Amino acid sequence: MVTRLDWTSQPGGALHGSVRVPGDKSVSHRALMLGALADGTSHIHGFLEGEDTRATAAVLQRLGVRIEAPAEGERVVHGVGLHGLRGTAQPLDCGNAGTGMRLLAGLLAGQAFDSTLVGDESLSRRPMRRVTEPLARMGARIDTQDGLPPLRVHGGQPLRGISYTLPVASAQVKSALLLAGLYARGETEVIEPHPTRDYTERMLAAFGWPITFEPGRARLSGGHALHATEVDVPADFSSAAFFLVAASIVPGSTLRLPSVGLNPRRTGLLKALRLMGADIRVENERSSGGEPVGDLVVRHAPLHGIELPEALVPDMIDEFPALFVAASVAQGRTVVRGAAELRVKESDRIATMAAGLRALGVAIGETPDGAAIEGGVIGGGATDSHGDHRIAMSFAVAGLVATGPVRIDDCANVATSFPGFTALANGCGFRLA
Repeated sequence: MVTRLDWTSQPGGALHGSVRVPGDKSVSHRALMLGALADGTSHIHGFLEGEDTRATAAVLQRLGVRIEAPAEGERVVHGVGLHGLRGTAQPLDCGNAGTGMRLLAGLLAGQAFDSTLVGDESLSRRPMRRVTEPLARMGARIDTQDGLPPLRVHGGQPLRGISYTLPVASAQVKSALLLAGLYARGETEVIEPHPTRDYTERMLAAFGWPITFEPGRARLSGGHALHATEVDVPADFSSAAFFLVAASIVPGSTLRLPSVGLNPRRTGLLKALRLMGADIRVENERSSGGEPVGDLVVRHAPLHGIELPEALVPDMIDEFPALFVAASVAQGRTVVRGAAELRVKESDRIATMAAGLRALGVAIGETPDGAAIEGGVIGGGATDSHGDHRIAMSFAVAGLVATGPVRIDDCANVATSFPGFTALANGCGFRLA
């Protein structure tokens, strides 16, 4: 049970300094899972010490994988091989981790034993048919509560490879099918309407599994093995997003964000902010474990409203709450379309952001798949994050440029993705308590 926590964000001065945000959550989840299924011992550096990733580690430990934590941000995973997991009659608690639950559904579909995946109150309201239905086409048997968790995964089901076109672009669904494909007879192919993050594809290749992939398509066959490797987890772009927006909208600000993952399927917000006039440079570009990495330097710049290109939406689906704040102070109107998936995140992020911004005096209109935001002035007042970590952090950013204090209710779940956010934010100039 997460203890309730409320914040107040005060208007302040310019932001300065270097902010090293935590490791990428998506990469951390996948490194644990593939390390567990590999032959040999994998070392993970830069691991995100968040509740979501720790929940995934705890699930794998329940399944017989030895995972050591020799230091903060470090994990040593003693792999048990593709068929070495051991079943348990106890429910496997994914906490608030939607990524963990959906990927584990694919991984567990190919095991010889039954499993039950459960989550917290928020995760228990998130739709799972988008994963369970294509897995069923592969031969999996997964029971749900009318499409919602808990997921009861029946073991001993022979899986077969399929070619599946996703009705809605989703890296989580794609990844679940690819993980099930490791256990399937024949070839598994996933085709996307728009390219999504390819962390799973890149990491499978790094662990030695033969896979071919290109934007919008991935293909692999069962019957191979994963081999332990070292994984350097880059800083999480989704965590960096709050500081990119904050420094862009607070006059006089300059921030450096080192070693941020710049996977092209993840950096839609970077492109969107630049279209709005943001001053963001990439320095020291390099590759780490197959992932592009660089240092981001962001300076305050006047922003203007845009019609967001729909092609960017899949590459920034987690960053929309921060974008909505940027749009609220940009000159002119910002229009978002094609983002209906926001309604089935930790909260209905369109409705929650719209309600919170209206409470602060922002003119915003909702549509089924987006919003129209009139830029102007953000007022002081009270908002409710509805337990959604990204909403809470976005309103913390809004408070920097508000005309008065912004109270944000229900912020405890920030620890699921960004432990230490308050300390890092206050260290560069936020006034958050």
